[in-house]
Amino acid sequence: MSSQSAVPDTASDRRRWIALAIVMTAAFMDLVDVTIVNIAIPSMERDLGASFGAIQWITAGYALAFAAGLITGGRLGDIYGRKRLFLIGISGFTLASALCGFAANEEMLVASRLLQGATAAMMVPQVLAIIHVTFPAHERGKVFGMFGAIIGLGAVSGPLLGALLTQWNLFGLEWRPIFLINLPVGIAGLILGRKYITESRAPKALKLDLVGVALVTLGLLMLIYPLTRGRELGWPLWGHLCMAGSLIVFAAFVMYEKYKTRKDGSPLVELSLFKVKSFAAGIAVQLTFGIACGIFFLVWTLYMQIGLGWSPLRAGLTGVPFSIAVSAAAGMSVQKLVPRFGRKVLQAGAVTMATGLLLYIWEAGRYGTGIQSWQMALPLVVMGVGMGLIVAPLTDAVLSDVPREHSGSASGLINTTMQMGNALGLGLVSVVFFGSIDDRIAPSAVGKAFGDAFQNSLWWVVAVLVAIFVVMFALPARPKQHVEGAADAGAEGPVDREPVLAN
Repeated sequence: MSSQSAVPDTASDRRRWIALAIVMTAAFMDLVDVTIVNIAIPSMERDLGASFGAIQWITAGYALAFAAGLITGGRLGDIYGRKRLFLIGISGFTLASALCGFAANEEMLVASRLLQGATAAMMVPQVLAIIHVTFPAHERGKVFGMFGAIIGLGAVSGPLLGALLTQWNLFGLEWRPIFLINLPVGIAGLILGRKYITESRAPKALKLDLVGVALVTLGLLMLIYPLTRGRELGWPLWGHLCMAGSLIVFAAFVMYEKYKTRKDGSPLVELSLFKVKSFAAGIAVQLTFGIACGIFFLVWTLYMQIGLGWSPLRAGLTGVPFSIAVSAAAGMSVQKLVPRFGRKVLQAGAVTMATGLLLYIWEAGRYGTGIQSWQMALPLVVMGVGMGLIVAPLTDAVLSDVPREHSGSASGLINTTMQMGNALGLGLVSVVFFGSIDDRIAPSAVGKAFGDAFQNSLWWVVAVLVAIFVVMFALPARPKQHVEGAADAGAEGPVDREPVLAN
């Protein structure tokens, strides 16, 4: 029996705002979990005796499992019900968080992080899909703006929360509460989600593309694994062959998806979306922005805590101006700036963020290991404003020219490419950061070496932002989706809220 008929008239149903709060909290929990780990890395390293390779897998492993599973998670939601997959995902995520919190060694922690990423991949794709089904078109602009603000806030509040939990050393557990805090949040989300989220599925019967799942997962593993382990293993030949081979696997994936579309209309990825110029450009922006964030947040933590020898709390508090700037700029960009200036707001964000990075490079070089938290405030505020101008309106800009019937598939791909970029960025840390540090460095020279590696990494991030600025010219000058939605709202009625998502 289809659940479509059970979808209520959401225009008058206040329950949808409770459902929104539940899925937003789950998305926030996932985003915090990506960044909260960075601040606790030195504590994990000491407690578990973890190698740099294991440390990278604790961060990159989560991102890789997440990226590899997002498209599949979205498709499973379409087939078996988005509410059902959301509840399964949040249950698994909560269990995996408990396993991370009680990990006895680095191997168990890495395995638990991989499980956490895989279960998050079931939970997160349902968030945008549930929003799309629950809210009429004329309300989605406001909701997507809130979602963008949550993304910005989650990405930058994780380090402070991680710092506080690590510094407090609750019950002598050191870094473990950064994972255990997910337990009460996850249990509450599971209980409330069962009550308030309305079930929905795709309007036509779909099949899971198992061959597509296998190909995209294999391609990602072949690309990310050698990047993450390459330096530690001395860049073996098989690593280079593996990365080159990933391109062949991705090409085979595209060919198979075309065949699958012709055969039964149930491909894992709706390739026709890439014919929409703004969407293809937006996906490229998401990928490269994910790379920039993946590099910056990890090397920033390593620089402050290992290079400068700061405590987790001091490092976390240093990022507070960044968090405030991101949140303020995110809210302003969606409500005030984008309606007036369109695409130029996102481009201004890329330029502003790059300017902040250049200021940071200059300060790190001038003050060396004697740099103070207050001296970092200016570049961090400038960077935060730039990031806020990008993250909040980007999803709306990418989806603005996408046909309504494919918005779900597009949303899944946006999530996937951002996380794939993040995993790539974390993998590249071994090249751009650790690659410039001598393995036999003397303890007295650690501060300078890490400072130099930090500056080198930031130059890479600046280069990525320049590329993002150029690619943004392909985005629409003005996002059109919600202007049209407002006009159509009266005519759409419940039809637009039917679960018509392809992914």
